[in-house]
Amino acid sequence: QVQLVESGGGLVQAGGSLRLSCEASGRTFSIYGMGWFRQAPGKEREFVATISRTGGFTYYADSVKGRFTISRDNAKNTVSLQMNSLKPEDTAVYYCAQNSRTGNDLTARRIDYAYWGQGTQVTVSS
Repeated sequence: QVQLVESGGGLVQAGGSLRLSCEASGRTFSIYGMGWFRQAPGKEREFVATISRTGGFTYYADSVKGRFTISRDNAKNTVSLQMNSLKPEDTAVYYCAQNSRTGNDLTARRIDYAYWGQGTQVTVSS
């Protein structure tokens, strides 16, 4: 059974930083692409960032490019999201997700992710 557990959310002032982490278990972590999504109140869940199996390739939503960095540690089965220069519009519940199959890295489509964490709240005050 695949489990994804996020941590690291919280309340931060605009311009500040937070680091989210997600620990995965249940299947071989290193052969699946990983992603981060977010959902603000009243809005659809949207793509934030994704990373390839080896960590050598990343892809970001335009809204976070240059401010957020996704990384992974395959030895520890973790994926992280470093968020800098946070803005109030970054406020959302953040979810990590694991791709449903190998060989489909760097996808921004929700449908391509089979497993999701429970989410962690990030609130950015102005």
